[in-house]
Amino acid sequence: MSQARNHGVDHRPVRPFRNRVAGARASARRRAVAQLAVGTPVLPVLVVALVVSADLAGGAGMIWLPLLVAGPALAATTNGPRGVLGVGFLAAALGVTLGIRDGVPGRELIAGLAALVAVTLASGLASALRGRRERVLAAVRSVAETAQHALLRPVPSTVGPFQVAVRYSAAAAEARIGGDLYALIPTPHGVRLIVGDVRGKGLPAVGTAALVLGVFREAAHDEADLLAVVDRIERSLARNLGHDDFVTAVVAGYPRAGHLEVVNCGHNPPLLVSASGSISAVEPAHPAPPLGLRALTGHAPALQVLPFADGDQLLLYTDGVTEARDGGRAFYPLAQGLERHVSHEPSHTLGALHDELLAHVGGRLHDDAALLLIRKPTARLAEAESSGPGALGPGPAAPAPVPEAKCCP
Repeated sequence: MSQARNHGVDHRPVRPFRNRVAGARASARRRAVAQLAVGTPVLPVLVVALVVSADLAGGAGMIWLPLLVAGPALAATTNGPRGVLGVGFLAAALGVTLGIRDGVPGRELIAGLAALVAVTLASGLASALRGRRERVLAAVRSVAETAQHALLRPVPSTVGPFQVAVRYSAAAAEARIGGDLYALIPTPHGVRLIVGDVRGKGLPAVGTAALVLGVFREAAHDEADLLAVVDRIERSLARNLGHDDFVTAVVAGYPRAGHLEVVNCGHNPPLLVSASGSISAVEPAHPAPPLGLRALTGHAPALQVLPFADGDQLLLYTDGVTEARDGGRAFYPLAQGLERHVSHEPSHTLGALHDELLAHVGGRLHDDAALLLIRKPTARLAEAESSGPGALGPGPAAPAPVPEAKCCP
């Protein structure tokens, strides 16, 4: 084989290598052209071209030349300093050509070009500053995302016996985090969860949310009684919050099969979806103040025990969902939306609810909004998930009918 290659008898082994080299070069050229196309200030160049076309068509001379500064000025909003300088250079060259063609006096032409150069330099500086601010903002958002993952830890799709889904949207999109909080953890006393809303916004609200979640995660493991968990959060907030600060929250636990414990501290009532599809609000039998205000009222929260059978679901949320308004100032009807979109997959249910909520408000929420949905799958589905794929057989499992849970008057 080596002799044939040395004597030029057979060059076939060489051609694929040359083809690969040629293909690599062509691919590199295509990537370079694509990158150039992405970085090319198309709209500013188009503006300059329109000014030149207008001058060529009308021959108006100096009336059109000052409009060339629009090119580099517009480039500063979309491109980097190189793009701005490139558009400015193009505009200057075309301006000189048009000035000579139209017989513009030398002093007027020099004055126009000086203005164009000044605008180009100022636009290049503005573009550099904009790029720096964007980099700083990207770094801040990266830190905010890290803080969010540390504070609001990702919740797996299955926790203990439950299917789980969470949707969270901060009103300040650049911050990514806000005053709403949630957590769902398995403990020696069963799965426990919390959804709450801190009064206020900004960094103080984030700090309070971090305090509540830290105490909850510790107390949920240590305390066998769910009311004791709430008491520990209350004592911690009483020591650390101001007189006007508070946190509304719902704390829930699943200590044994078929029984769900709920403690509501001034929060929106959760929505219970039975296996038959009926929806009811879990109103507290004895209303309690928000966390941090118990000393002012003297009212302690009460523990509610609800039946929670296979196929039942519980939706916890914050007031950023129910108080979201449309253009006509109408609130978002969460219960009706849940009735429309409820399914056997919590992630699908919350995805549809979240999309509908954003459509209701026109795409931008004005308050933090959190949704947490848990579902107790049927025994057959839970067994199939634990035994691996394919255990369900050819058809989907139908939920077993259970009596409707009576949770509220």
